[in-house]
Amino acid sequence: MREALRQLRDRYIMSGAEIVLVANVAVAAMFTGSYLVVALTNWSQRGALWFAVISLIGMISPISYFAVSFTSTPMLLEWSGYASFLGATLGMSASFSHFHGEEPPWRAIGLIFVGGLLTRAWIWNWTRDSLGYGFAYQLPLIMAALLAARTVFRVEDRTVLHVSLAVVFGAIATNLAIKPFLAAAFGSGATLSDYNSTTYALMSQSSTGILMLGAGMALLLIIAQRAIAGSQFASENDSLSGVANRRGFDRQAQELLAQVTPGAQPLSVAVFDLDHFKQINDSYGHQTGDAVIAAFGALLRNTAPSAAVLGRMGGEEFAMLVPRSNGSDTWIFAETVRLETLRDTRESIGATVSGGVAERRLGETLAEVMRRADQALYQAKSEGRNRVCMHANVANVALDNTNSNVVPFLLGRTMA
Repeated sequence: MREALRQLRDRYIMSGAEIVLVANVAVAAMFTGSYLVVALTNWSQRGALWFAVISLIGMISPISYFAVSFTSTPMLLEWSGYASFLGATLGMSASFSHFHGEEPPWRAIGLIFVGGLLTRAWIWNWTRDSLGYGFAYQLPLIMAALLAARTVFRVEDRTVLHVSLAVVFGAIATNLAIKPFLAAAFGSGATLSDYNSTTYALMSQSSTGILMLGAGMALLLIIAQRAIAGSQFASENDSLSGVANRRGFDRQAQELLAQVTPGAQPLSVAVFDLDHFKQINDSYGHQTGDAVIAAFGALLRNTAPSAAVLGRMGGEEFAMLVPRSNGSDTWIFAETVRLETLRDTRESIGATVSGGVAERRLGETLAEVMRRADQALYQAKSEGRNRVCMHANVANVALDNTNSNVVPFLLGRTMA
């Protein structure tokens, strides 16, 4: 009776390693679900589906090792446990490359995976507790973890989170390299069926689970960060013109103003308004009007200085904030935009643009310099449109609604 109870206890009471394996399965399932939620609720981040698949593949490994205790033929489970862990680690390199729009290191992935399976078959009958067996077993896994670390670290737009994830994969590789010594010291079981009852199994699965939890958290934060950045871009970008909307322009402009030392570095604003835009919509239809908006946005992006902040302020109104540029230089940029607009549309619908330029004065806010640029724009329109006027940068001139300090500049022949 006592022996029967002991056998019943040994059969249904989990060892420490088995408890850790169950926890690892639960953690992998949690990350799989998290990646799926991000991908399905934010389709712009559908690359997270790759991570869900990889997490699902990785989940097979702890399930296989846990199921060993309940079968008399563990060979298939041993193969699935090893292959899934190796495949999931290598899959991380492919998934991360795909997520960032880069070419995965397919050749390295294929060589490590095939080499790992061949090595596993080669050492099948070796003594499990020997250092030779341990290093041969772990080497493909170490190479897979190092490849993942390299892939993450070499992403062009990496952040602190990317570096952290690369460090975690490096720690995983180090942990795998230490395991052969632990197996030799504590014993990993004569067969896989004995594995779960060993101290080594508890140590091995616990350390692996902790490190995988860290990698999963870092990866989830990277996905969330990118999703937030994508949402911010969508909320601050005008999809028709391809430049920032008013909200995005104001935020970027304020950030730029904070970086410019007043009085030491010039900064100027140019504002544009497409002439008679309502007539274009009425005569040619809103689809043509949208095409004009899109073409002008592309023209701004191609003509403006690389450091400039561009924005569609509403309707047919645009703005360009140019750092390290005085009013005269910015006027030249704006006049170039006007002339290019004429060249692009003269033989189609004849769209023209008016502009106003103002250089920031000492102590001026963004709203104040934008107001003076608007005054210059109104002057350009009052003088017949299709021209760029510059607000005279004269110190101590009161800001009012008059145009006494607005100077028109014309380049070449203009059309009324």
